[in-house]
Parts: sequence; C-alpha cells; structure tokens
Amino acid sequence: QVQLVESGGGLVQPGGSLRLSCSASGGTLGYYALGWFRQAPGKEREGVSSIIEPYDRPIYTDSAKGRFTMSRDNKKNTMYLQMSNLRPEDTAVYYCATTSRAAATPLSPTEYDFWGQGTQVTVSS
Repeated sequence: QVQLVESGGGLVQPGGSLRLSCSASGGTLGYYALGWFRQAPGKEREGVSSIIEPYDRPIYTDSAKGRFTMSRDNKKNTMYLQMSNLRPEDTAVYYCATTSRAAATPLSPTEYDFWGQGTQVTVSS
C-alpha cells in the first residue's frame, strides 16, 4: 500500500513562507483525491486543500485561499503545499493524505485512507 512522507515544516515568522512536500512510495499518488490537512493542539483535524482526479484543480478551505497553493508532480510522485503570508493561527501539524476511493467531500479527513506521519509548522515571532 502507498506510504506517504511529509517534509518541509519548521519555525517561521508571521508573514513568512514554507513549502511542504509529500512523497509517495509503494504506489501511485492518488487515484481519486489528494489532500493536505492540519491539526492544531486541542482541535480537530481539518482540511486545507485537495486535488480531485481528474480535474487536477485544487480546492481550498477559506482560510487558505489566496495564501496557499497545492500542486503535484506526477513524475516525482510528490505533492506540495506552498504556504505564504503565514499567520500564527496556521500553527499545526500538517498531514498529507490520499485515497483510491471517490471522495464526495474531499476536505473531510474521513474520506482518506492513507496518511503521512505529519510535519510541524510553527508560526511565531
């Protein structure tokens, strides 16, 4: 089964940028949907962005629109989340996920079967 590994997290000042990567092994990245999620301490995991096959055009949660960009590189079997103008409220563990099932609500964590281990993003001065 596919295994996902995130990288690229870290500490950044408000207004800064980070690019997260998610590399897949053991299978092709996402037959139906790819997603980025985050979970802040004491909060539920929430969807940030998703790409649904075959449209390949990302959708975003409202807080990510205009600041985050999701993309994929099929040759590298990798997806990315470019985050700009980061805010303290973006602080969370970020996860990538994929599924081989059709996702009716692609920003819902329950739609996804395979998850990475997460990477910490901390936005603080």
